[in-house]
Amino acid sequence: MDDEPAENISGGDAAAGRFSEFEPGDGTSRAEAVVDRLGDMYWQKAYGGRDAFECLVRTILSQNTSDVASQPAHDALMEKYNSGGDLAESLADAHQDELAETISSAGLYNQKSETLIRIADRICEEYGGEKEFDKFVRTGDPDDVRAALLDMKGVGPKTADCVLLFAGGRDGVFPVDTHVHRIARRLGLAAPNADHEDVREALEAEVPGEKCGFGHTAMIQFGREYCSARKPACLDGPEACPLYDLCDRVGVDELAEEVVDPAEAAD
Repeated sequence: MDDEPAENISGGDAAAGRFSEFEPGDGTSRAEAVVDRLGDMYWQKAYGGRDAFECLVRTILSQNTSDVASQPAHDALMEKYNSGGDLAESLADAHQDELAETISSAGLYNQKSETLIRIADRICEEYGGEKEFDKFVRTGDPDDVRAALLDMKGVGPKTADCVLLFAGGRDGVFPVDTHVHRIARRLGLAAPNADHEDVREALEAEVPGEKCGFGHTAMIQFGREYCSARKPACLDGPEACPLYDLCDRVGVDELAEEVVDPAEAAD
């Protein structure tokens, strides 16, 4: 495997990276054992180094849609509005209808364009632009940064945590998206009826801080390759899933080959 930058990836300055070995833990919790197993499969130091405001923009565009849809919207936005000046200032001055058309591939483009303009304007007023906002995200107290992000209309817990992780490179941050929410409950690492915040708290309590960021990205990859919502690999037998021995398979009936959301299995 090629050397991976320890502190940054796509969007960051890779020249500043350094090689970082994956270090399995002592198995003090099942959640850590899961992340260690995923480390054998997917190890890549995949967070930190992105510009905070662009990361926020990108994450808002990705809400309620796929990467396939949001990536072209992000690229089009950057081409039109990031001409070498301050991106926050540029978006704060944008015409909503033009921005909506630019990001139309991301879906919910009217709502997202309004959110982006409103947040850009606030960042300009409160921080003076994207550079000072980036400094705040990277160096401010994580709890203060998270609270400030959540105070912005249109920013939820997952979006705030992604900015803390992918821009701030903060340890101990385990964003919970649809894949992580499903898999953590199916594995039995969180209660079957846990909401996204409950899952985040459960994982951050059991996974060492330096492994949370990797755990997030690896669990998403595992969900796409092995543990899909409708047909998890375990339906093909124990040997088909590399986490079989660490999983409670909540909501999965292997004999009947039926799968329900873990919350339904708990009812």
